[in-house]
Amino acid sequence: MSNFKNKLQLFREYQSSLDEVQQDEQTSPTQEQLIKRKDHRLQFFDYSSYGYYFVTICTHNHKNLFWDFISDSDSEEIDYSLSDIGKTVDKEINKICGFYENVEIDKYVIMPNHIHIIIVLNENYKDENHEPVKLVPTIGRIIQQFKGSITKQITYSIWQKSFYDHIIKTEKEYENIWNYIERNPLLWKKDHYFKK
Repeated sequence: MSNFKNKLQLFREYQSSLDEVQQDEQTSPTQEQLIKRKDHRLQFFDYSSYGYYFVTICTHNHKNLFWDFISDSDSEEIDYSLSDIGKTVDKEINKICGFYENVEIDKYVIMPNHIHIIIVLNENYKDENHEPVKLVPTIGRIIQQFKGSITKQITYSIWQKSFYDHIIKTEKEYENIWNYIERNPLLWKKDHYFKK
């Protein structure tokens, strides 16, 4: 739990640096809204800007590719391990920070047919004249490279087109999303994307 508290403190520091963010608990999404896929990014939003982003990436037709189920699929408790493709996904998630100096993976979970990730884009690097000195990736570029690397390794595409994103604006949203990711494997049979 101390890991969560440390991450929450970092989010609070990020949040306090944003003048325009208003604390409005009414805008915190429900669990259903967190996972509902949308077709388009926000118009005119800079997806390379400093912030916390909740991203969901799904397999094509929600095919279960990332887990090997050890327990009977009808049993109450789910026992699983990552499949070979799931292990490749896990390895690639952990490489993202190495590709981009200003990107952190705050929290993630690999489910049978989708992935949830909190991606943090830290502030752009500045030189003494306060000019950006490094190219900063967009969320779209990070996901495109991630998907492409996995496709190349396994030699075929497994991905649904596009991805879902949500810009995390409040502490309550951050806490809800973090806890949702943490508990997601335990609630697989009640998950929006559940498929036998």
